[in-house]
Amino acid sequence: MSSGNKSKKKISRRKFLVRGAFGTLGVVAVGAYLFRGNIRRGIADFANTAEPPYMGNTKTPLIWFEINNDNTVTLYSPKVEMGQGTFTGLAQMAADELEVSMQQMNVLHAPTITGNIDNSATGGSTSISSLWYPLRELAATMREMLKNAAAQKLGVQALDLQVQNGIISGEGQTMTYAEVAIGIQNWDIPDTPPLKDMESYKIIGKPVPRVDLKAKVFGDPIFGMDASMPDMLYGSVLRSTHIGATFVNADVSQAENMPGVVKVIEEADFIGVVARTFQQAENAKNAIKGNWKTEKNWQTSDIEGMIKVGEGKPIEIQKEGKAKQLLEDETIISAEYKSPIGAHAQIEPNGALAFVEDDKVTVIMSTQVVKITRDEIANRIGIEKDKVNIIPTFLGGGFGRRLHTPNGMQAAVMSKAAGKPVKCFLSRKEEFQHDTFRPPTHHLLKAKITQDGMIEAIEHNVSSGDVAFGSPMVPGFAPFVMGADLGAWRGGMINYSAIPHYRAVSWRVKLPFATSWWRSLGLLANTFAIESFIDELAVKFDKNPVQYRLDQIGNDERGRRLKKVIVAAAEKANFKEGVVDGKAMGFACSVDANTPCAQVVEVSVDGNDIKVHKVTCAMDPGIVVNPDQVRAQCEGAIIMGMSASMYEQMYVEDGQLRPVIYGPYQMALMKHAPKEIDVVLLQNADSPGAVGEPPLGPIGAAVANAVYRITGKRLRNMPIQLS
Repeated sequence: MSSGNKSKKKISRRKFLVRGAFGTLGVVAVGAYLFRGNIRRGIADFANTAEPPYMGNTKTPLIWFEINNDNTVTLYSPKVEMGQGTFTGLAQMAADELEVSMQQMNVLHAPTITGNIDNSATGGSTSISSLWYPLRELAATMREMLKNAAAQKLGVQALDLQVQNGIISGEGQTMTYAEVAIGIQNWDIPDTPPLKDMESYKIIGKPVPRVDLKAKVFGDPIFGMDASMPDMLYGSVLRSTHIGATFVNADVSQAENMPGVVKVIEEADFIGVVARTFQQAENAKNAIKGNWKTEKNWQTSDIEGMIKVGEGKPIEIQKEGKAKQLLEDETIISAEYKSPIGAHAQIEPNGALAFVEDDKVTVIMSTQVVKITRDEIANRIGIEKDKVNIIPTFLGGGFGRRLHTPNGMQAAVMSKAAGKPVKCFLSRKEEFQHDTFRPPTHHLLKAKITQDGMIEAIEHNVSSGDVAFGSPMVPGFAPFVMGADLGAWRGGMINYSAIPHYRAVSWRVKLPFATSWWRSLGLLANTFAIESFIDELAVKFDKNPVQYRLDQIGNDERGRRLKKVIVAAAEKANFKEGVVDGKAMGFACSVDANTPCAQVVEVSVDGNDIKVHKVTCAMDPGIVVNPDQVRAQCEGAIIMGMSASMYEQMYVEDGQLRPVIYGPYQMALMKHAPKEIDVVLLQNADSPGAVGEPPLGPIGAAVANAVYRITGKRLRNMPIQLS
């Protein structure tokens, strides 16, 4: 099917306003200098409460859908599948408007050559929400295109036709979608028809099986590591393992003469080896005598000294009332919390397979940023962007690690030099050494309490390395405009809006090693600090920790939704204070990307071992497209949050980040998983919201709060350990 003439697509006022808000960032930059304080707080509040922007790349349906000869429909997804179930949710959204069954839906990654390119990225829990309106509109338009074409072929009026399971019928005649599509070169694209109301959907909201289940169960070659081409060579890149090392020069003479070596490429920013096997490339790379300039032998203590509230310039990101003045009183209560450096530790290392030919470039890789990767390769190779075809694969774990990696560009440069396809992947050790890490944090919370134990004023200070500012995705002027890193303070604002005076302050630190996106960004560490502190106040003033929270949340829409999930989690878990049969319950809640989430954990302690037996999670993610998929995301996020908050920790020793392999880098194992995770979904009738990241927020604080009830010890540092 090829595209023909296109009529204008409608855009709702709602989408215009959302997209327009993001498009004004450059205008904001102009006025930022004069009104930085108010603008920064305004942008922070917008980012903390706004719905995700709807995806703007919604061209003709013909680049999204293909009608196959067997009357199935292939959806070419611009969002990548990395285990979050996006393909299944998108298929459900499309199928309901296309009037086909799920058995008729296939989903593939959209190669960039098709033109269906995501202008942003896959991340931030936005895949379903950003396509909620555009994809359904495209599917509805495609359905009407097929009906109109069928009407012409059958000699009837389109209004007299009905569609069910991809079969168009009316006036005693029928045609399948496949039969309609045969021979049509130019399609008439009508205005977007009205979307169905929620009551009319038969597939959206149902727990249908995952569309990628069979491929994964049978081990099909669907990941980046599986990619291959005829006559493929292997590449390896020389990197220094020392923090802050600057390349000076290298002796490559020995490497050039080693077995299997085809080419040694010396670029300004990297040295690559191309060989006939992966091991030959690795051996030759290790034989290169690199000369690096290092300025300091960094240690963990150096990093901890940098990450400290009070060091650097404070940026106020939230302000209500007179918290700053009130908290200068000597009678305030304060506490400090810390989180360590964290790795992504995803199962599939980063890499790519690239083939540079005279007039085109083909790259097969696992990436969360398809367009950015394409543009980077085009600029580096010196070829038009539309001549670079990125073929995304399934991701063996993303978590933000694949939001920018130079592997595609490096593989392309090596392929151009060698004249053949080159596959270049990091080793497991390199993946740990050259990660873009979750930055460490230091938090200082202060509160002034009324005579009846309620909070009169509260302030959250967070010192952190960069998250968003560590990414090339973020404009260079962003630090000037924002001051505070919008990723580092995610989850760092005070949600207790009934407190008369509250304030949040960010202290930015530029670390000597790469830090950037990590699943939920700063949410886990910030929620750990805030919710631990709230719990400490509740205990100190003999308040029920659940009711204490409810009493200090406002009655605006956001507050009402947060209260509902708090009540739902507490009731479902039958929350109790105290220790019963050696077990205690801990509670915490958060709001992330406008999705409120509350969790109750049931914990026991045996010596120094903390065991989580059960987690009850209540969440309001808006419309739920696939309940099973959403529950799976909650379960995965909870386990990942447990792992990060209870076990994971990188450290710096003699200028190097360690450990460099699974095992020494402790993570939650099957034996650590709770026997039961009970997920309660509260839906509002608006649109789908964030799902993949919000459940990470409360888990660390909930565990620490439960441990206190058993041991009487406040664990204020992650990883949460008694030893």
